Amino acid sequence: MVKFVTFLLLTIVRLAVAFPAYDSIAGLSEREINKYITRNGVAEIPNPPLPLPKGQDGLKLVNDPAHPFIAAGPNDIRGPCPALNTLASHGYLPRNGVARPDQIITAVMEGLNLGNDFAKFLCYQAFLMNGNPLTNLMSIGMKTPLTGQDPPKPALVGGLSQHGTFEGDTSMTRVDAFFGDQAVFNETLFQGFIDTATKFGFNGTYDVNAAAELRNQRLQNSIQTNPQLVFTSPRILSAYSEAVFPTIFFVDGRLNNRQLTIDAARHFFDLQMMPTGFFRQPAPVNFTIVDPLVSFLFNKHPFSPGVNHGKNNFVLQPQTPPLSDFCGIYEDIVLRVIPGQYPKPTGALKDAINKNLGFFFGAVSAEHNCTQVFPFGRD
Repeated sequence: MVKFVTFLLLTIVRLAVAFPAYDSIAGLSEREINKYITRNGVAEIPNPPLPLPKGQDGLKLVNDPAHPFIAAGPNDIRGPCPALNTLASHGYLPRNGVARPDQIITAVMEGLNLGNDFAKFLCYQAFLMNGNPLTNLMSIGMKTPLTGQDPPKPALVGGLSQHGTFEGDTSMTRVDAFFGDQAVFNETLFQGFIDTATKFGFNGTYDVNAAAELRNQRLQNSIQTNPQLVFTSPRILSAYSEAVFPTIFFVDGRLNNRQLTIDAARHFFDLQMMPTGFFRQPAPVNFTIVDPLVSFLFNKHPFSPGVNHGKNNFVLQPQTPPLSDFCGIYEDIVLRVIPGQYPKPTGALKDAINKNLGFFFGAVSAEHNCTQVFPFGRD
């Protein structure tokens, strides 16, 4: 959003002044937290970006001279999401990998043509679980002091690499956390990706049929090998969404055939870059396109949420909402996951969380008939 550049730069400068030492304030008392907020303030939280204007929301070259690929430097953060990694490497996101929610929403709309509601849903879901409400910043990878001083524990502010929230087990190209760094691209798993595309995809591409098989294979493999596997809400939703994404957003918009070539997959998953001359999708992609594809994957290989109690001992968790219960997953995130990190927020911290919860529900309600819930009250 070009017209906000000056405002954004001023905000970043103010944050740098407000949090000079980046010392954690985890564990401080409520009184000390309030003193800290009174002294330093909290970041302003802008409203979510609007949809791309009509006439500017269509097919567009996005690997362009204004967004050249620059490989991540030693101090740049990358994480488990190939799309966000790639957008950072092309400058749609801050190249250091730390961004505000509105920046992330703008980046995925501009760079990949995610629809506004869909982009807001994914972004605020991730931010509420992994970002810093006081500074309005989130790492797209590991935890970092660049997001500022933390709210009090048990808040994690762990970035997207924080295991068990947005990121989780059974990734297509990253190992389960039990086996190592879950944010790092894994060549062995990518070879499995290629094998599955070759066997099940149209002309050896990663399409929705290959996605259905790979999603099931990764789940079954984790059940057999990962004694600490957790496959419940909210991970089940992101797991199926991330299996579908590449068939849409990593395919050149001029083709728009839902068939991802292995070369293009290598660019996004491994190299964290767009193919040469890459065009985004020809129209914004919202829930109406993604939901049926997610349902297709699930219906090919239905499952019930559960956790492993040792290898190959998958115990069902009937209390967790199933993938088909979108509103149930929304309520689980808002009433269980987020209060787990912020049991009794007060003052400015509570206001910041509630504001982001409102943005989150606004995206949820756009295409789903869910009832808004208020874990910390309406005020």
